Amino acid sequence: MALYLIGDIQGCDTALQHLLDTLAFSPSRDTLYVLGDLVNRGPDSAAVLRRMMGYGDAARCLLGNHDLNLLAVAQGVRKPHRKDTLHTVLEAPDRTAMLDWLRQQRLAMLLALPSNQALLMVHAGVLPAWTATKTIALAREVETVLQGPDAPGFFQTMYGNAPNAWSDTLTGTDRLRVIVNALTRLRFCTAQGAMEFETKEGADGAPAGYMPWFDVPQRHTADVIVAFGHWSTLGWLGRSDVLSLDTGCVWGGSLSALRVTTDGGAPVQELIQVQCEAAQRPG
Repeated sequence: MALYLIGDIQGCDTALQHLLDTLAFSPSRDTLYVLGDLVNRGPDSAAVLRRMMGYGDAARCLLGNHDLNLLAVAQGVRKPHRKDTLHTVLEAPDRTAMLDWLRQQRLAMLLALPSNQALLMVHAGVLPAWTATKTIALAREVETVLQGPDAPGFFQTMYGNAPNAWSDTLTGTDRLRVIVNALTRLRFCTAQGAMEFETKEGADGAPAGYMPWFDVPQRHTADVIVAFGHWSTLGWLGRSDVLSLDTGCVWGGSLSALRVTTDGGAPVQELIQVQCEAAQRPG
């Protein structure tokens, strides 16, 4: 038995099929944990969603910023970006089933590994003041709204860069927006947790006063392994406390899976990658 952490697929179903073949993935034996951005920019988002839906409990998926974008566009509260390729879902006869399934997915997951290790999975990042258990609780607040009758109203207020920092006193729209922005958009923040959203360079491109969120001193998730995607210019990063798995498939990079074997003893990690055909050019 193995579990696999997979980075951003972004509608690249052919590359996903190649990766799963390379892994010899078996849904009766193995489990996929997809770190968000299942859809958009690639050629066949609908095929990716149908595949994941078909795997049932063998595929456990996070919501990324592109997945939330699809839901917002489908609600009519956001216009597609000129580079969006969401039509395979929006024009599909099973559109409703795919969108309903997507709304049920998580924003964060926490998994116990052997040897008393814990694995926290998010799409983008975690603010330094949040523990792993707090991250799960805050994610659940947004998940409850997404899965309930207030979802259409939520999408109308979800977008925006303010507030740019967390406070336990936040309520309502501001509270939910900060949670979403951290979990699905974060790359850089200050030591105090103020987020910056404009810079999309690698870790060395941090603006003055900012740093990669995972390098903030004494962040409260330093006691767990945090796995994430979202940051293609960062690429693969395999530290003892951080696993970055967006390796730019949609841009002609690779699609990455980290195999974590859990059959007794300490978990063994192995990175498996397949080359991808570029669906779009950066910029």
